Amino acid sequence: MSYNLTNTQVLVIGGSSGIGLATAVAAGEAGASVTIASRSNVKLDAALGCIRGSGRAVVLDTRDQSALEHFFMVEGHWDHVVVSAAQTPIGPVRTLGLADANAAMESKFWGAYRVSRAAKIRDGGSLTLISGFLSVRPSAGAVLQGAINAALEALARGLALELAPVRVNAVSPGLIATPLWSGMDEEKRAAMFADAAASLPARRVGQPEDVANAVLFLATTPFATGSTVRVDGGGAIA
Repeated sequence: MSYNLTNTQVLVIGGSSGIGLATAVAAGEAGASVTIASRSNVKLDAALGCIRGSGRAVVLDTRDQSALEHFFMVEGHWDHVVVSAAQTPIGPVRTLGLADANAAMESKFWGAYRVSRAAKIRDGGSLTLISGFLSVRPSAGAVLQGAINAALEALARGLALELAPVRVNAVSPGLIATPLWSGMDEEKRAAMFADAAASLPARRVGQPEDVANAVLFLATTPFATGSTVRVDGGGAIA
C-alpha cells in the first residue's frame, strides 16, 4: 500500500534498528523528513544510511525527562511521533529481579509516558506507541511484558482523549524477526521461527516492515485515534 507523508516531519524514537528503523525507512519512502533517535550514536550512524531523503539522527534517552523536554522545546512541533524504544528484561515474576522488573517498566512504559508528556505535535498529527500482543495473550514466562503492553495500550486510549485533536494509537506486534533475537544461536533461532510460523494462522513470522505498514496506516488515516492495531499473524487467537 502507498502512503503519502510529503512535507511532514516524522520522529521515530528507537529508530536505529528493528521496528523503529523499518518505520523510519517507510516514512522516508513516503516523502517525510525523518528524524531517528536512540541512545546509541553508533547504531544511529549506521541506520541513517538506510533512510531515503532528508533523514537525520539525534541521541536521545527516554529515561531523561529534562533532556526530552529540552529536545522538544528546541525542535518545536512534529507531524508524527512514533515510540518504539524499549529494553525489557524478561522472566517469571517470582524469579525476575525487582531491579530488572523496574528497568523494564522504566524503559518501555515510562519512556513512552515521558515522550507523550513532552512531545509537541501539530493538531491532526499523530503519536503512535508500540506495545505487543502479550497484552491480550499472556505468557507464563513474560507476565510483566504483558502488563506493560496493556498499560501502553490503555495510555494510548486515554491520551487520544486528552491530547485531541492530536491522534494517539498503538500498534501491537507479535513475534517479529528483529535484531532482538540476534543473540540466539542461528540454528536455534531458525527453529524457533519455524515452530512459531507453523503455529500461527498467517503461517509466517512477522517482519519489521509489517509493523511499519501499520504505523504508517495510522499516521495517514485522519479518522484513526484511540485504536490498537494488532500485527501478530493471528497470535492472539491461535
